[in-house]
Amino acid sequence: MTAGTDLTPVSLVQRFERGLTAPICMTWELTYACNLSCVHCLSASGRRDPRELGTAQCEAVIDELRAMRVFYVNIGGGEPTVRPDFWHLLDYAVDHQVGVKFSTNGVRIDLPRARRLAATDYVDVQVSLDGATAEVNDRVRGRGSFDLAVRALDNLATAGFRDAKVSVVVTRDNVGQLDEFKRLADDRGATLRLTRLRPSGRGADVWDDLHPTAHQQRELYDWLVRAGENVLTGDSFFHLAGFGETLPGLNMCGAGRVVCLIDPVGDVYACPFTIHETFRAGNILTDGGFAQVWSTSELFQRLREPQSGGACSSCGFYDSCRGGCMAAKFFTGLPLDGPDPECVQGHGQDALADPQRIVPALSLDHSHRTGCGTGESPREPVLVQIGHRPAPAAPPVSACAESPLAGFTPAG
Repeated sequence: MTAGTDLTPVSLVQRFERGLTAPICMTWELTYACNLSCVHCLSASGRRDPRELGTAQCEAVIDELRAMRVFYVNIGGGEPTVRPDFWHLLDYAVDHQVGVKFSTNGVRIDLPRARRLAATDYVDVQVSLDGATAEVNDRVRGRGSFDLAVRALDNLATAGFRDAKVSVVVTRDNVGQLDEFKRLADDRGATLRLTRLRPSGRGADVWDDLHPTAHQQRELYDWLVRAGENVLTGDSFFHLAGFGETLPGLNMCGAGRVVCLIDPVGDVYACPFTIHETFRAGNILTDGGFAQVWSTSELFQRLREPQSGGACSSCGFYDSCRGGCMAAKFFTGLPLDGPDPECVQGHGQDALADPQRIVPALSLDHSHRTGCGTGESPREPVLVQIGHRPAPAAPPVSACAESPLAGFTPAG
């Protein structure tokens, strides 16, 4: 170690809070099109946006990420694999030394594609599953989605893909299945990855019913402490540090500091959970490219300034939990310098009881039913299955003018 260099976790957190020259982890939602309509979808995906970036524009983003020395990008959606050029863009990124981690519901991970992925360097695959049984999973993700995801995991295992991820959003319905999730992943040579349910996107409609209870939060924390580094969390649960021992990871909010999100039309947001105009930092097409937005955005500059503990500063656990998740606070109508709505010391419950609390409306909603005149409740998940119609070369001119899913038709 060089003399005078301090690489302790505390100094790393302090360094990261001031922001880096490039994000450690950048999420890129390639499309809002999706064959599912999960009730908790943080990006309210479903229909393709007609302004979606084209292939050449996506290649330009990858070129810029390479120049910034971004080592990998988390690709999601929507369902990224429904884009006709998804596999080309994956190859383009890998060929330009930008690693790809992509999240999928498994719809297009058949055995030939699994073999292709197993033979490709610098690619990681996360298959989403929100129940260790079809009964629990399909209530959230739609009928048949459990079998779809397990088939994809089995295909990856058969093809020899090493260390796929089973990505689970923890809810009060599945928190009792953590051991089952772990076995499901272990049996396929995969790694379990748990993330927190945020009240963003369609998740705002179901958060009250689905977020873990206070008792379940403690059960989750104890389970994560026992699991240690054998289970990934992506720093989703740093609000649980108020129980005592911190969990593996940075345990901090990295929004606009070490993480951010690019959406399908090129808008840049502070983090994957803040797709709202309040946290829009700019657009890569109109504001000089991604590097320019990352380095000069007024929003990101504010986020990188020293943050006050606000109402939490007097709490003895503030240095551990850092006040919790910005997105969770914003989308439940709580002040950003106040307690997390799931504060394990109970302060969030008091804040949620405030009669002056105003929950913000969605800025964007690409749900299948939105604007299409069906009148269905947003709580009901929808499964759309693969059809036989060839995918169009370009997005539809109007979001509801034709099937938004390029090659998919509604299940009967």
